Amino acid sequence: MIRSTQTFLSAVRVRWSRDRRWASSVVGVENLKDFPPVNEPVLQYLKGSKEREYLDEIVRLTAAECADVPIIVGGEEIRTDNVKYQVMPHNHRERIAKFYYADSKVIARAIDAAVVAQKEWDRRPLAERIAIWDKAATLMATKYRAHLNAATMLGQSKTVIQAEIDSAAELVDFIRLNTYFLKESSKYQPISPNPKDTKNFLRLRGIDGFIAAISPFNFTAIGGNLAYTPALAGNAVLWKPSDTALLSNWLIYRIMTEAGVPPGVVNFVPADGPTFGKAITSSPHLAGINFTGSVPTFNWLWKAVAQNIDNYHNFPRLIGECGGKNFHFIHPSAQVETVVPATLRASFEYCGQKCSACSRLYAPRSLWPAIKEGLVAGAKKLKIGDVSDFTMFAGAVIDAVAFKRISGYIDHAKKSSNLSIIAGGKYDDSKGYFIEPTIVETTDPRDRIMTEEIFGPVLTCYVYDDAKINDAMKEVTDSTKFALTGAVFAQDEAFLRRALDTFKMSAGNFYINDKSTGSVVGQQPFGGGRMSGTNDKAGGPQYVLRWASPQAIKETYTPQTDIDYPYMR
Repeated sequence: MIRSTQTFLSAVRVRWSRDRRWASSVVGVENLKDFPPVNEPVLQYLKGSKEREYLDEIVRLTAAECADVPIIVGGEEIRTDNVKYQVMPHNHRERIAKFYYADSKVIARAIDAAVVAQKEWDRRPLAERIAIWDKAATLMATKYRAHLNAATMLGQSKTVIQAEIDSAAELVDFIRLNTYFLKESSKYQPISPNPKDTKNFLRLRGIDGFIAAISPFNFTAIGGNLAYTPALAGNAVLWKPSDTALLSNWLIYRIMTEAGVPPGVVNFVPADGPTFGKAITSSPHLAGINFTGSVPTFNWLWKAVAQNIDNYHNFPRLIGECGGKNFHFIHPSAQVETVVPATLRASFEYCGQKCSACSRLYAPRSLWPAIKEGLVAGAKKLKIGDVSDFTMFAGAVIDAVAFKRISGYIDHAKKSSNLSIIAGGKYDDSKGYFIEPTIVETTDPRDRIMTEEIFGPVLTCYVYDDAKINDAMKEVTDSTKFALTGAVFAQDEAFLRRALDTFKMSAGNFYINDKSTGSVVGQQPFGGGRMSGTNDKAGGPQYVLRWASPQAIKETYTPQTDIDYPYMR
């Protein structure tokens, strides 16, 4: 059990009898109040509710304006000639943000600003930083809640409930709970066997230099976490937001600034990906990369760091979450009435654009007719369209590139003799990037549609013979390089115990009789192994410590006077 603040402070006061009251500032936890880790409630936006009426108004106001979003370096607004626009994926003629790409010179300025700001920011007591984060969480949960949701709905085509889960509840959870995790970690102090003679301390510092945060489009909360959790730990950050999450990420930056984050601590730097990558990896001040995105991009960054390793002041810390090929494995003892809705939600909420979305299903032949009937009937009921209509189940995929990639897999299914489309299969990008929830049945568990990440509303099902369940379980792990999330459905307790062992390395987040999506900060820390990422578990207590640089301190009160040792006499 973690000791309370009062118990801990009593321990560090052992030496305070000599008026060494600076000890508390070294440790950094004086005057911090304990608070329980409580998750932000998810509002339901029921018809006629006040929160729905207000959000509907903010959605209309946000849609009516194209926000001008500058680059921010050291608190200074910068606009370049390289102008870009963020559009609504479900109505790509409508622009909601105008923004600017930073060139290599602007990125270099941002690096200089971050390096300077980090030194002063790291001197700020942890209690002060936590107070800023607490204020920001309150602003996000109240004053700006509807604005965050509206920007996410319109800019990233999320339905009201998916936006609420992400840009309200999860974002607030990251801000609040990471401060809790850092505070609790700061309570640990080394053993001092003879405190009258010596006292040992441990303090958590930032890392000199800068952290590059490269965030994705699919979760507003991830952007806030990638940029501001390293900052909480005493670092300075260059934040490259996704072009297709620009407006919601810009709002996070403004809220954190309003809460009190000083200029230069987080620099808001939209940029072309290769330009940004080359600039940060060639700087000797690079201290770390906090990344969520594709495997090829993370591989490139890792290689670039390796090539420049002799030039850095630190060994850069690399954290990456790179998606998955997530599975639902169905045992013959499973309850079909649980399997069907769990799979439909896991596969098609937010158009399958969650890192954890179910993309492949393994079903026993004995249950397949009932499962198939339920999936096909359920898929037909899912309404896809403009997310400002609160009756929609999902909106559009994020952009033209995603539309082309996902529709390519559907075309592959239409042409392949091993694959048959049993639901959906249509797509249209004339107004928005709309793709029907599509279910494919395969006779080949190694077809590329079963092994490659699609990141879209496509579920592929493989039917295995009940007697060959061991072979099917082996396919789950052996057929793909990913290991992010997975779920098993069964009532057979013996099988569930075996599945826990068999799938131990198949998923970083594993679910039993529940869908593969929906991790909650503080409840299911998120991340996977293999090519799914470095598994640093965002939403857990270890994550924030990856951005801290501990310093051990020993103070001696009894002077050392001897050179020789007693055994020598």
